[in-house]
Amino acid sequence: MRILTHNIKKHTLCHCNNLLTLLNMYKYAFILLFIIPLFTSAQSDMSKGFKLLENGNFENAEQFFEDFLKSNPNNKTARLCYGRAVGLSGEPKKANSLFSELLKENPGDFEVEINYNESFLWAKDYESAKPLYKKLVADYPDKFGAVLGYANTLSNLKEYKLALEWVDKAIALDPENKSALVSKKYMRLGYANAYVNNQQYGKGEAYLQKIFSDFPEDKDALQNLANLYLIIKNVEKAKATYKRYATNAKDSIVALNGIALAEHIGEQDKTALKIAKKAKKEVLKVKDTALTEQTYNRYVQALIWNHKYKKAQIQIDSLKQVNPNRNWIMALDATIGMYMANFKKSINNYDKILANDSASFDGNLGKANALFASDKIIPAYKAAKQTLVIYKKQKDATNFIEKLDLSFTPNVEEHATYTFDNGNNTAYSSTTTAQLALSTKFSSTISYQFRTTENTVTLNKATSHVIIGGLKYKLFPKTNIKAVFGVNKSISTETSFAQPVLDIRLQLQPYILQNLDLIYTREVQSFNADLIEREIVMNHYGLTYNMGTTFNLGWYTQLIYTEQTDSNVRNLLFSSLYYNLFKKPATKIGINYQYLSFADQVPSIYFSPSIYQAVEIFADVRAKLSDKTLFMASAASGYQKVEKDLMTVIFRAETGVQHQFSKRLSGKVYGKYSNIASATAAGFQFTEIGFKIKWLFTKKPLFYAKLQKQIELK
Repeated sequence: MRILTHNIKKHTLCHCNNLLTLLNMYKYAFILLFIIPLFTSAQSDMSKGFKLLENGNFENAEQFFEDFLKSNPNNKTARLCYGRAVGLSGEPKKANSLFSELLKENPGDFEVEINYNESFLWAKDYESAKPLYKKLVADYPDKFGAVLGYANTLSNLKEYKLALEWVDKAIALDPENKSALVSKKYMRLGYANAYVNNQQYGKGEAYLQKIFSDFPEDKDALQNLANLYLIIKNVEKAKATYKRYATNAKDSIVALNGIALAEHIGEQDKTALKIAKKAKKEVLKVKDTALTEQTYNRYVQALIWNHKYKKAQIQIDSLKQVNPNRNWIMALDATIGMYMANFKKSINNYDKILANDSASFDGNLGKANALFASDKIIPAYKAAKQTLVIYKKQKDATNFIEKLDLSFTPNVEEHATYTFDNGNNTAYSSTTTAQLALSTKFSSTISYQFRTTENTVTLNKATSHVIIGGLKYKLFPKTNIKAVFGVNKSISTETSFAQPVLDIRLQLQPYILQNLDLIYTREVQSFNADLIEREIVMNHYGLTYNMGTTFNLGWYTQLIYTEQTDSNVRNLLFSSLYYNLFKKPATKIGINYQYLSFADQVPSIYFSPSIYQAVEIFADVRAKLSDKTLFMASAASGYQKVEKDLMTVIFRAETGVQHQFSKRLSGKVYGKYSNIASATAAGFQFTEIGFKIKWLFTKKPLFYAKLQKQIELK
């Protein structure tokens, strides 16, 4: 589910990115508020043109002043206004050229200089504008327009600290002029966003809160603040902020959409759907196309979160009929594909989104997730890297790449156990395993196990040393071959021997939500000292098959045929039907069935019934104790029957706690108990306690430099 969770986060961030894009459009528009008054003393017959400029009707203003200049070609004010109309209607370079000519004719003229400087802002050439404004404020330190223009230029260059210093100077020059306060608000929004992108959430929140001192309950600040709380998963603060936002009919619907997302992040999907339904009902009362689309988008997302895939797909198909090429609808179709493990469908939709908009956040990071889920690692890396090219330091894309890096980072794991049973056997084992990924397709493993066992009544002792090396190769996505080779050296009171061990697996995913492993294993029976002395080697031939569904039901089956060096033959069938009951805590319940039979019965040596059957019900619970600590507990109980004996009750249980000490170090302690029949006999009781510790001993994959070349964007 980690991939799907990642898709949830991206919706939180998109709203924030859209707001910040809008604020950049507004920054230099405020300069109109102090440029127009400069012209109020000009000819009254230009008042209509001034009004058009002031109202933002730039194309008509351009035509007006073009006509005016035909009869008054040398009128400086008309030429300035014409240049402004040209620049603001989408031709900043032409405006720059017009102002440049005026400046040659009127060197040192403040009005001409400030318009010339501003034309660089219209062209988004902030680097060129900066030294011009710096000179202008040096020459005219008391001119409000020059100081505010310089502040806005610095803000567009994301030099927010200096920009805020200069905007305060502008406010000091003209405290009654609201344009400087508005600019300051957007600077704070930009500064807050920069801190959020750097994951400095406290500082980002502080700058958003400062906006309320000038603009109480400002809607832009509230929405950005709510988005910040969603990013850091502070659900209650997010919901409270959205409630503050809801002051009219339309904003109440925006708030409901945000609260629905907050409930989802808080893993309250049923509540999220109720709220999304309410928003969908309310949006019918207002005429706002954009808001209607946002609301239907959230409603379909809520259906998907609640696994109501059929209903969600009907909604998506209906929306497609009206708007077949809209990105948000294709993003919904891609999301439902991710939840239903139809990753090909998701990739196709993300490709269509990117064809419409190559800078789409949904398209780029969504495709990265879908490619990763499809086991296409290098393309997934590239898509995530492309996201970071467009959205610098974006948290989800950064975390995604880090997750991929960690999955290929060399690691070593130590697993120690102590076991005892009611047959007076005790054992201690220590297994050290190192894993080295040599590429995204090829990895190797080396492992050493030491195990010592003793019977405290017979005083029979044995030790075993197992050294193995393994290779795993991805033949193509979703298909791996894994081979482990090694030697088992066993020493007991009466004997000593060395035997080769082998484990070969072909791992497949033949269909959506299905996994199939074909297995051959050669192992030495080493449960206790008595069995080690007999040097019994087991050759297992089998398969495991797991089938999932989109409605939380799953089925796992294992079939094993075993030939032993003592000429005995064993057949094993294990089948488990399970249901994922809850998401939080993750709870699985089910029923298990086991069938076991041996060709020869040698009960004096090991448990080898002609027929053994067991049926049990089980429950498995996994919960987060904190962001870094996981708890698990499972239990199963039922009945077992050995040949014609009476049925007996069986019970087994396991519990453990895992803690992530850092990104590269984790540990787990656990304990388990079972009285299910084993290699010794029915009536058997077995207990194990142990711990595992895993350390990633490098910061990056061994092939990191080569990987960077592979994912380099052309």
